[in-house]
Amino acid sequence: MKPSSLVKPSVLSQPVYEPGRPIEDVARELGIDPAGIVKLASNENPFGASPRAIAAARTALERGQLYPDGACFSLRQKLAQVHGLGADQFVVGNGSNEIIELIGHAFIGPDDEVVMGRPEFVVYSLVTHLFGARAVEVPLVRFRNDLGALARAVTKGTKVVFVASPNNPTGTANTEAELLGFARSLPESVICVVDEAYTEFQESPPDLRPLIREGRNVICLRTFSKIYGLASLRIGYGYAGAEMAGLLNRVRQPFNVNAIAQAAALAALDDIEFTEKCARENRAGLRRLEEGFRGLGLEFVPSSANFVLVKVGDGASLFAALQGRGMIVRPLKSYDLPEWVRVTVGTAEQNERLLRELAAILKAQRRG
Repeated sequence: MKPSSLVKPSVLSQPVYEPGRPIEDVARELGIDPAGIVKLASNENPFGASPRAIAAARTALERGQLYPDGACFSLRQKLAQVHGLGADQFVVGNGSNEIIELIGHAFIGPDDEVVMGRPEFVVYSLVTHLFGARAVEVPLVRFRNDLGALARAVTKGTKVVFVASPNNPTGTANTEAELLGFARSLPESVICVVDEAYTEFQESPPDLRPLIREGRNVICLRTFSKIYGLASLRIGYGYAGAEMAGLLNRVRQPFNVNAIAQAAALAALDDIEFTEKCARENRAGLRRLEEGFRGLGLEFVPSSANFVLVKVGDGASLFAALQGRGMIVRPLKSYDLPEWVRVTVGTAEQNERLLRELAAILKAQRRG
């Protein structure tokens, strides 16, 4: 029998995640030096990782023959200090993506509904389909999560609601008061998952810990891939009530987070100077890109994250033209935004190059 006749039906209908193109792939395709390519597609930190994190990772690699701490004890202790919570209120994963999957393992089944915005981080939908549940997608309003509409979409069949703030791919954020009010309005039978992957870029990030202290079924997600610059090491975490975190820890694989990632993340949390610098540079970069897009007559969505959504007419065509000039951005047809691309904030030099290349392409298009 063919494997496709044996697999679970949900696997056959599972959409495929399309990541931003790697620099090496584009370099091979175009036959150019990878050093001349700038990737502004995947919301990575253009300043890399903190020197402390790099040094800690190198030291951990010297003990690579040993299994990692399966409980992530030291990292959870540090996270508890940072957030003012108990160490038993954290679950650490192979990127925050794994925490989303753990939520699926623990709570989502074939008869459940999962509510989320559209467009929003596609992994919420992917995990929902993987576990045979139904994704209920609520359109954003002015590129922002409509929390009232999300609440109205909840039924007796709803098990989980996902909210990303700031949202990916739009960069918009909901206020602390809005998020607190929304979570408190949900039935006790619904788990509210707030994805805070980009919250460190916000000048005044919401504090959702009161929800956890109130005993609500809330899970907040964070990642070390963005402002901490550790995307290649795949490490993220969730925080929640102790019982909720304990349930997620029950369904994760042993040794799910490698020792190098744990060591780097632990050191990164201590390098506050580095993350503050990255946040400052990101805000300056956002202002410059928005100013540049405005000067080119392009519509954009003001962002609270480290990327900007900009309307360019034909996103796929603009993506290809920029790629031919050694600039990788993210086309968004898969998010039902075919006229838009998402641009990660780079270094000052990278931002200026992006604007120059974009201006040249638009000039040529208008001439043609």
